[in-house]
Amino acid sequence: MQLKDVFVSAPGKAILHGEHAVVHGKVALAVSLNLRTYLHLKGTTIGNVCINLPNIDTFLCWELAELKQLVAYYCGKREEVKRLDAELIRRLREFIGVTNGNLDTCNMAILAFLYIYLSLFGSGELPSLTLTVWSELPTGTGLGSSAAYSVCLAAALLCASGAIPTPLKEGDNTARWCQEDLELINSWAFQGEMIIHGNPSGVDNAVGTWGGMLRFLAGKIIPLSRVPLLRILLTNTRVPRSTKVLVAGVKDKINKFPSIMTPVLDSVDAVSCTCEKVLSEMTCEPITGEHYNILEELIDINQHHLNVMGVGHPSLDILCRVTLTKGLHSKLTGAGGGGCGITLLRPETDSSIVQATVQDLKDCGFDCWETSIGGPGVQQHSPLSVKEEVLEILNRY
Repeated sequence: MQLKDVFVSAPGKAILHGEHAVVHGKVALAVSLNLRTYLHLKGTTIGNVCINLPNIDTFLCWELAELKQLVAYYCGKREEVKRLDAELIRRLREFIGVTNGNLDTCNMAILAFLYIYLSLFGSGELPSLTLTVWSELPTGTGLGSSAAYSVCLAAALLCASGAIPTPLKEGDNTARWCQEDLELINSWAFQGEMIIHGNPSGVDNAVGTWGGMLRFLAGKIIPLSRVPLLRILLTNTRVPRSTKVLVAGVKDKINKFPSIMTPVLDSVDAVSCTCEKVLSEMTCEPITGEHYNILEELIDINQHHLNVMGVGHPSLDILCRVTLTKGLHSKLTGAGGGGCGITLLRPETDSSIVQATVQDLKDCGFDCWETSIGGPGVQQHSPLSVKEEVLEILNRY
């Protein structure tokens, strides 16, 4: 089986509003970042399967014969699954030499790839291929890098297996799949996220699949049909944190001070709903300065909420203080306790202000990028539409 080359990409994600409140039945708004993970699937005739992950300096190959032994018990092609195949996971763990519960970034990425590859192709002829994945997203910072990876894997391998068609037509630069195909991509990407994270919410892979903005409430994920593209600064404070510890801390505060914390959660919910309303207005009427005024006020209010909830950090206080001196408004995104923050940029914000702000944040020891939120989800690309520096990396193997 000779596969055609496939180039795909998927975005990372940020939480615009509703961090931590979502686990208590409140609304969260998740948005796609215009920082993407790119994947190149190349069919070969060398009789093996290779994966190249330049971000973590990993290149591995396996012979088709040894992979085929892992799926000898399969019967029938499985294009869609409801739950992880525990037996295949066990076999794959043994195969890559990881039998304990602790997987590093490299092993998690390999396990997710092999699981989806063997699930889709295991009942027939295993194709020889080389997969190269490179990401603009920093890993382990709460920006959905693992989900973007899983979405890219799912889209490329489903395309290669024939489970979904190739949407890219001759002359197109990029193309998107239909809703039904996106749902299949998302379901397989969620499998990858389960392998990597154990019990994910599904928000990250949904953002990677559909892009734009999603409303998340009580386990239900609703893509918003239209959202404005907003310029932001994305800052990584480079302060490590544990999502599990931070979530537990918020729960503890709520249990200790329910009469205080319940109104805070209600207010966070109201911030999310108000933000959603404003963004919706911005897509159907002329955007005004007042829209941005409201968004900036909501950012400030939500950041204060998050400090009350105990998930702030001195590094995030520095971020807010540095950007405010330039008239810009910032808040954390994700679990908090360090990690990343976002800063809203108005359309009229002068480039000199942006550059000075980025430099000030870098002088604080942070990483900082100008990007945007609200962009497209998973896409197939023609090679001509992939950034030259990215294409060079993807074509290296």
